Amino acid sequence: MALCHYKADDDIHDIVAALTRTGAVVVDNLLSDETIDALSHDLRPEFDREGHLYQNTFNGHQTLRVGGVAKYSRYFSDLLLDPVVLAVADAILKPYCEVYQVGSTTAIEILPGEGAQVLHADDTCYPSHLLPFEVQISALWALDDFTQENGATRVVPKETGIEDPEQVEDKDVVQAVMPKGSAVLYLGSTLHGGGENQSALPRKAVVNTYCLGWLRQEENQYLTLSREDVASQSDAMRRMLGFQAHGPYLGVWPEDPDGLWYET
Repeated sequence: MALCHYKADDDIHDIVAALTRTGAVVVDNLLSDETIDALSHDLRPEFDREGHLYQNTFNGHQTLRVGGVAKYSRYFSDLLLDPVVLAVADAILKPYCEVYQVGSTTAIEILPGEGAQVLHADDTCYPSHLLPFEVQISALWALDDFTQENGATRVVPKETGIEDPEQVEDKDVVQAVMPKGSAVLYLGSTLHGGGENQSALPRKAVVNTYCLGWLRQEENQYLTLSREDVASQSDAMRRMLGFQAHGPYLGVWPEDPDGLWYET
């Protein structure tokens, strides 16, 4: 088994069909090295300042993590609003919501010697087992080349039919090997986890989820971002970060200054 790889100009319908069938796809070389390097430069001080605070058995004891990525780099919008990723999110999520929004934003640096992360599905923060459709998708961006040696993300393709991580064997797992600037897109229900870093260098990534607009966000952007952080974003970014209503009745803001708070 291997994940399907696509290019930015490939047919979106083909990408969505493969994602729906297998649970994960890779889109290669979506962003330039210049953008990725600028984002990495902005995140470096935050990795060093707070990355160790979130180390535990699940996240890893040799892995650094940073949340609230939008407030640390203006280049994050290039990832979050990438047109190919949003076209895929439209196809997966828009049939079940008026608008969708970011669920969480996390920068991850897996250091040498880190073991493989426990396999898991991202949508377990919701009662997703009660719903017959996907409630979110994830985009995990390679800030370095992803290789088998440095911990490329591990994925259990849907074709295996396995939903319980305890039943997964090594033969059921594939890795999202991809060049820097690429993204692996996967469904909220897809089992996955960070790989073991057996190389001599760290492996960096940024992962963000997109969830249905009528769900609560996993990462509370209203508290994570200051008023100044929000004001510095474009209108499209503010809306994707959750600063909008879901239709005219859910999450409304009576002080809406221009009447556009709930409009798409």
